[in-house]
Amino acid sequence: MSERALVTGGAGFIGSRLVRRLLDGGHEVTILDSLVEAVHGVDARVPEEVAGARFVRGDVRDEAAWLDALDGVEAVYHLAAETGTGESMYRSRRYVDVNVGGTALLCDLVQAGRAPSVRRVVLASSRAVYGEGPYACAACGEVDPRPRSAEQLAAGRWDPLCPVCGAAVTVRPARAGAPPRPTSVYGMTKRDQEELIHLLLPSAGVEAVSLRLQNVYGPGQSLRNPYTGILSIFSVRFLEGRGVRIFEDGRESRDFVYVDDVVEALVRAGEVVLPAGHTVVDVGSGVATSVLSLARQLAARYGAGDDAIEITGEYRAGDIRHALADTTALRRLLGIVPRTPLDEGLDAFAAWVRAEDRPASTLDRALDEMEASGLLGRTGPEPAGP
Repeated sequence: MSERALVTGGAGFIGSRLVRRLLDGGHEVTILDSLVEAVHGVDARVPEEVAGARFVRGDVRDEAAWLDALDGVEAVYHLAAETGTGESMYRSRRYVDVNVGGTALLCDLVQAGRAPSVRRVVLASSRAVYGEGPYACAACGEVDPRPRSAEQLAAGRWDPLCPVCGAAVTVRPARAGAPPRPTSVYGMTKRDQEELIHLLLPSAGVEAVSLRLQNVYGPGQSLRNPYTGILSIFSVRFLEGRGVRIFEDGRESRDFVYVDDVVEALVRAGEVVLPAGHTVVDVGSGVATSVLSLARQLAARYGAGDDAIEITGEYRAGDIRHALADTTALRRLLGIVPRTPLDEGLDAFAAWVRAEDRPASTLDRALDEMEASGLLGRTGPEPAGP
């Protein structure tokens, strides 16, 4: 059944592919996007992929922009957000204003009856709401470790410990029901977005669904934003011949999920009838990959050797050690089984990067900003090896 949909952030990486998918499915689509320079560049334009959608250039903190974009809309896919974990730790007001303030404004408008046609809001949330997430202790069972302390990180003791007995722990897949304990301002804002829509919208007769996305990657990812997208950051550096810096010991891991699988989950979240109480779904591949392994796989695709990869022993405040999704709800509630293996996804991504007109890397500047803010540290002269 066709409907009228709004995609905030619809000119972005995930949003533009979602818009195309909705248009191809026969839906009428409106985009609300501010085309921020950090993502789209100084000469920002609406991507060709979203031709056929109505475009509203505006900020999610602007009531007039929301009202224009919401006119006649039945489903809202709320993707617009500031997304850099590291940057959020020293630009906290901006992250709270955009992510939390913009979502609160949407809720106010719906509650006030100023968007009467809206029936469902799907939020692109993040696994960052979990913080370190669940781990297993041999003696204590499932536990939720405290954030790693500055002293622990400075000593190069990278892995979380059991908060009960202090023993070593093993990462478990994150799933709805695990307590949210974000370790970054970005994670806090995503948690707050979730709580706002789930608290306020149902009383106005609007369904609310949150998808906690893992590390999304694929063609179309911003190559200019130094705060998000580890694959983009590494790719630009490799192709510039400058190499990459791997934080901690390189064994930290992430769950990389291909953008098309995420888009399919978003579409399904806007369509399916969800049982009461099942309004949060984790979206990932269910496979953990170390950052060092990822860097080596990318290096091989760009013809770079192991000497282009440096394990520095650096660390950032707000970072977590491991991330892994439990995909049970993704399969059972949305009927989605991620189909794109990492090898295939990396091939497609690397081919796209090579064909793009790439901006120069600004990673060094971003790291300098973090260091100046006291958020970038380093172990002693001999960090742990791979």
